[in-house]
Amino acid sequence: MPELSVYSSDSPVAALVLAHGAGAGRRSPFMVAAARALAGRGLVTATFDFPYMTAGRKVPDAPAVLERAWQDAVTAARAHEALAGMPLFIGGKSMGGRIASQATAAGGLPVAGLVFLGYPLHPPGKPEQRRDRHLPAIGAPMLFVQGTRDVFGTADEIRELLPRLQRAELYEVAGGDHSFKVPSKAGTPQATVFAQIYDRVAAFARP
Repeated sequence: MPELSVYSSDSPVAALVLAHGAGAGRRSPFMVAAARALAGRGLVTATFDFPYMTAGRKVPDAPAVLERAWQDAVTAARAHEALAGMPLFIGGKSMGGRIASQATAAGGLPVAGLVFLGYPLHPPGKPEQRRDRHLPAIGAPMLFVQGTRDVFGTADEIRELLPRLQRAELYEVAGGDHSFKVPSKAGTPQATVFAQIYDRVAAFARP
C-alpha cells in the first residue's frame, strides 16, 4: 500500500485523495499547498506518491502500474480513520488526475466524484493525440479546473468535450497556464486565483 500524507480538517464534510503530476511528488510545493488549502475548506485530503516517484525515478511507471497504485491508494484511504465513512473524491494534478480517471473508467474505483487540476487532454503542440477516449464511461461527477492558456488543453477544449460526458463541469481559470499561473497584467493576485480554485473544489465536494 502507498504511504498517505493526510491533512486533517476541523469540520470535515468529505474526503479527497490527490495524486501528483508526472514531474513532482506529493511533497512538492503545489501538492502541499493544495492539500492544506482544501483541508482548511472541509475536505480531509490525502496525497501519495506513485511507485516511480517513491523509487526516485524520473520516468513514470507503465499505465497499469499507475492505475494499480491508484486502486491501492483508495483502499488505504478507505481504511484510514481520518477518511473512513465520508464521501470519497479522487483526482490530482495533470497526470495524477488522468490516471484516476482511467482507473475509474476501468471499473475499479467506486468514488463520489473526480477532480482534475489541469487535465492533460493532449501533449503540448499535439492536439490530435487525445487522452479522452475513456472519459464518457465515467458516471461519477467530474470537475475540470482548467486554465485558458493551458498547453495541455485549454479551457475551451475541455468545454467542447463536456457534451460527450455523463456528469461533468468546468471551472475556467482565466489566463491560467497548466499550473494555473496567470500573467501579472491580468490584475488578479496569484493567491486569489488559487483561493478561488480551492473554493470551487470544496463546493463541488460538499454534500
